[in-house]
Amino acid sequence: MLEIEDRVNHLDELMAQLLKTVDQTSREMREFKEEMREFKEESRQSRERSEQEMRDFKEEMRLAHERAEERSKRETQEFREEMRESHKQFREEMRESHKQFREEMRESHEQFRGEMRETKRDLNKKWGELSNKLGTMAEDLVAPGVPNILKQVTGCTQIKYSAVRVRKSEPRTQEFDVVAVCEEWVLINETKSRLRHKHLDDFVELMQEIREFFPEFAGKKFIGAIASLYVDESLVRYGEKLGLVVLGFGEELMDVLNSPGFVPRMF
Repeated sequence: MLEIEDRVNHLDELMAQLLKTVDQTSREMREFKEEMREFKEESRQSRERSEQEMRDFKEEMRLAHERAEERSKRETQEFREEMRESHKQFREEMRESHKQFREEMRESHEQFRGEMRETKRDLNKKWGELSNKLGTMAEDLVAPGVPNILKQVTGCTQIKYSAVRVRKSEPRTQEFDVVAVCEEWVLINETKSRLRHKHLDDFVELMQEIREFFPEFAGKKFIGAIASLYVDESLVRYGEKLGLVVLGFGEELMDVLNSPGFVPRMF
């Protein structure tokens, strides 16, 4: 009987230990499950954090790329603008330089032309003074300029006849310094070393009977031209009033001194 009781007690102990072990195992399983749940939750949160970080990283990269593109566009635009301004400035500087160069060339050319005119005037003056001393002013100064004189005064360009020291004996003996025929015009010149008012009056009187000396030019228009090396302005005005072409020393040997638009008197 005692042996059965001992065995029952021992069985109770084993059952108690088993229950204790089962209870401990159940608690450990619950703890394990809780740990697994926490681990899964942590893993989920970690994955979500990783995914969010990846999204944030991609967004940052996208924004950085957009900023880089915007900066690149802005820098490119600024570079183009700088190049455009630089090109515009360069073209402006080139235009200014070209303008300055042309102005300098023009001034240089004007200076050169002025010097040449002065040189030509000096040479003509010396030549005129020499011709005056030799008494050959009409041949040396007036005759070579007749085509230009007629062109200025009448517009005529085709010289048909020109001669110096033309002597006529009818209606009386008279010498004419230069005679030139151009189309319907006949130019009669008288040249004086020193011109005076009386010379102008005398020449007009001679021109009033000029057709009697040149019947061969009947039907043509006669004009008178009086020349001298140095002609006072008052003589130019007086000669112009009489309808005479007044010639004086200038760049083209003898220049027409009359006012622009002057129309000579026809005799």
